[in-house]
Amino acid sequence: MIAHVQTKTEIRAALDSLGIRPQRRFGQHFLIDGNLMRRLADCAEIGERDTILEVGGGTGGLTDLLAARAAKVIVAEIDHALAGLLRDRFADRQHVCLIEADALAGKNRIAPAVIDAVIELAAAPPDRTALVANLPYAVATPLLMNLLHELPVVERFCFTIQRDVAERIQAAPGTKAYGPLSVTLQTLTDIHRVARVSPSAFWPPPTVESSMLRIDVRHDVLPGPEPIARFVAFVREAFLHRRKMLKHTLSRILDERAFAAAADLLDLTRRPEDLPPPEWLDLARRTVLTD
Repeated sequence: MIAHVQTKTEIRAALDSLGIRPQRRFGQHFLIDGNLMRRLADCAEIGERDTILEVGGGTGGLTDLLAARAAKVIVAEIDHALAGLLRDRFADRQHVCLIEADALAGKNRIAPAVIDAVIELAAAPPDRTALVANLPYAVATPLLMNLLHELPVVERFCFTIQRDVAERIQAAPGTKAYGPLSVTLQTLTDIHRVARVSPSAFWPPPTVESSMLRIDVRHDVLPGPEPIARFVAFVREAFLHRRKMLKHTLSRILDERAFAAAADLLDLTRRPEDLPPPEWLDLARRTVLTD
């Protein structure tokens, strides 16, 4: 039997019952295409012992699918009214944990409540811990970057996101879209595009197309969260002046020994946007990941 997923009419009725409308400040665009919602849940390959983190639970349509498949579901919802709706809706499902909070504590940190909940509920341990979400557009980039080193237990990300962010994730060196997000995720994960998603799949429809991605974390690249955090910070800082030559950029962020090592490794007249991910990893290993 195919699980029922919420329709546009049902979502509107749920919001009307609370006297609210979708909030632009929270990036609320509710996925109303049942086939795509099932595809999002399917691509995560959820097992009955898995723990799932959902950011932006909304009215609970995707949460229903996740709760039917996973051992534990953690839902972070910033909107007070929707958090109340979710709390009531899943009150009889003890394996669904609601966190009424922003998933981010500032731009470069996951909210402590989310970290604590994931660590506690994933401690069993489950077969896998994954992020599965229709991500609010404003939080997607910092959330993905920070999950890599703050919550390394989360080893699969399945989500919808605006198309231009998906293109940045998969961008090639030398292109306008290529940057820290591209370097970090292409270095530390395997990336798969699952589907293109039109604005009509959401209510209210966004002004841009979206993409559905699955990202699997690679554990063989850097040994643990601390080196990953240093790599992420190094790439971010190096791209602050993406059009300047590396010799100018690196001279400001590396000590003399590390800068000499970089000069031995690379032609420093190149620019940050010209280096492919493997060269970024080699550069970091020779300069900021030496101990």
